[in-house]
Amino acid sequence: MSTNQVTAPIRLGLLADEPIRLQGLASVLEKHPGVASTELVPVVGGLDELLSTSSIEYLVVDLNSSSIGMETLETIRRKRPDLRFIVIGPEGDEKLVIDSIIAGARAYLDLRASPETVRMAIDVVTSGSIWAPRRLLSKLIDRLLQAPNPSLATPAIHLTDREGEVLELILLARSNREIAHKLGIEERTVKAHVGRLMRKTGAGNRVELSIRAISLSLLPGKSAARQIPGSMARQ
Repeated sequence: MSTNQVTAPIRLGLLADEPIRLQGLASVLEKHPGVASTELVPVVGGLDELLSTSSIEYLVVDLNSSSIGMETLETIRRKRPDLRFIVIGPEGDEKLVIDSIIAGARAYLDLRASPETVRMAIDVVTSGSIWAPRRLLSKLIDRLLQAPNPSLATPAIHLTDREGEVLELILLARSNREIAHKLGIEERTVKAHVGRLMRKTGAGNRVELSIRAISLSLLPGKSAARQIPGSMARQ
């Protein structure tokens, strides 16, 4: 007799200052998921409240709200670097998209996105990948690779075997929890390794860490194209 594996619902925070926008986002999330989708439980609250709720691992941030801007994304990155967040913002602003991803966003959607697209993007992010137009990811990589090479001004970066294993999984967009399960270590140990990797490379977030790992060839034989999972880019 076969049994179906039941996936626990995901609590996903909603950050916006317009009740109508919140209601619309909540209605999208509360729709019955498809076969491959996990049930989502929307949680509405202020920034401090959502960041202090440890059971929330994902967050949707509405940059169209008057009181929410890039400084909000920086606060999220600083206080909850483990939190995966999705940005909904104005359309046609490529710089804002790239800046949002550099700040740690795992997806960027504009106001034209249909409910189905929003749900699909959330499924991609909760599965461990990034949702963004491929052309913008290419620009992001070019922008970061054109930055001054830290190796010219600092000693060669040496990674332990375990740090290399953790970094390789980060490049595959795995979460701390997934890395801990894969390597058979505790999640707090993974966080310690990630912290050391960021200090060694001077990276401010996981996306920047990934790009610097590629540009500095910290994992020999790993090319930039191989580091981006197939579901990472859209369009």
